[in-house]
Amino acid sequence: MAHQDKGKYFKKHPEGTKVAEDLKQEILKQVKDNNIACKAAEKIAQKTNVPLSEIGVGIDLLNFNIVQCQLGLFGFDGKQKRVPAAATVAPDLEAAIRTALVNNRLSCVAAWTIADKLGVKRLDVCAACENLQIKVKPCQLGAF
Repeated sequence: MAHQDKGKYFKKHPEGTKVAEDLKQEILKQVKDNNIACKAAEKIAQKTNVPLSEIGVGIDLLNFNIVQCQLGLFGFDGKQKRVPAAATVAPDLEAAIRTALVNNRLSCVAAWTIADKLGVKRLDVCAACENLQIKVKPCQLGAF
C-alpha cells in the first residue's frame, strides 16, 4: 500500500475479517512504536504454526507497520530499500531465480526458499534480483 494508506491497512481486507485473540496477543508482544519487524512476524509464525500470510492479515487488521524487511526492500529509517544490486550473480543463483519467476517477478516466499536451498543470505537473493532487474513481489506478509 502507498504511504498515504499508512494506518489504514485493515482496508485491504473484507469487512468483518477478524484476527484470533491468541494471534493478536502474539503480535502485540512484538510491536514497538507501532511497528513490527519482518523477523518478529516470522518468529510468531514459527511459534504459532500460523502461515505468514495470516500473520500479515493480523498485522494489517491491527494497523501496525511492517518494517525491516528481511530482503531489504522496505522499512529502514524512512528509506524504501536497503539492498544494493549485486556486482555479479552466480549462475546457480540466477538459474534458481529465473526458474521461480511468475509474471516476471520473484515472490518473497520463493526468495526465502532459494536462499535456504542454496545456503545464501536472503539479502543476497534480493541483491541478485536487483542486478537482474527483477522485482520481488508479492510479500508473504502482504506488505507493499
